[in-house]
Amino acid sequence: MRTIHLIGIGAGDPEHVTVQAVGRLTEVDVFFLLDKGEAKRDLVDARLAILERYVPDPAYRVVRAVDVDRDRTPENYRETVAEWHGRRADLYEGLFRDELADGQVGAILCWGDPTLYDNTIAVVEEVRRRGRVGFDYTVVPGVSSVSALVAAHRISLNQIGRPVLVTTGRRLAADGFPDDVDDVVVMLDAHCAFAGLDDPDLDIYWGAYLGTPDELTVAGPLAEVAAGIPPLRDQARERKGWIMDTYLLRRRKR
Repeated sequence: MRTIHLIGIGAGDPEHVTVQAVGRLTEVDVFFLLDKGEAKRDLVDARLAILERYVPDPAYRVVRAVDVDRDRTPENYRETVAEWHGRRADLYEGLFRDELADGQVGAILCWGDPTLYDNTIAVVEEVRRRGRVGFDYTVVPGVSSVSALVAAHRISLNQIGRPVLVTTGRRLAADGFPDDVDDVVVMLDAHCAFAGLDDPDLDIYWGAYLGTPDELTVAGPLAEVAAGIPPLRDQARERKGWIMDTYLLRRRKR
């Protein structure tokens, strides 16, 4: 039986890698890396640097494959994501079948935490359900971008006795800031949905490239700092070729 480890490697700092993750890294025969193109070469290089650091005497292989494209402007978001997941499952199914022998251990290095707004678990589970390649898999949690964000700003994620909502930029734009929650973490927001909020009681804690030498952070009253974030974000993306960012919106105590 093949085994696949889905290993969370943190939000960018190699020291985010946990002791549990290091233990799994040393068990692996084949690492699967999806290449997202030259613009995102940093993401592949960061993974290779982790292997060099934590598996100093490598007996493993690294198998690279070109990642599947995704339509970023779909009319039907759920159907488009499901189709994208299916094509990724096709890709991983072929890799597991052709590159990993029975009894060997493979691994996918997941940015951040594979349990939080990451599709790897869903895609690998789809491959397993198909039943054409026999394997089992484990999930190793990682330091999420959310944890890295609040640590960078030296704040707690929650306020005393209050809930926290984790959502997406798409949902924030559609639904607005909820009335019954004071803390909202927003992920996957390519269009800066916070700029459409008109609430003088909101603060924002924003961060990009968290845990890396390129880390950027902005914090303050939303009404005062919101306008400066989109150009900063655009400049960073132009310079790097990609950006990963997230933010916390916090309503001041009423």
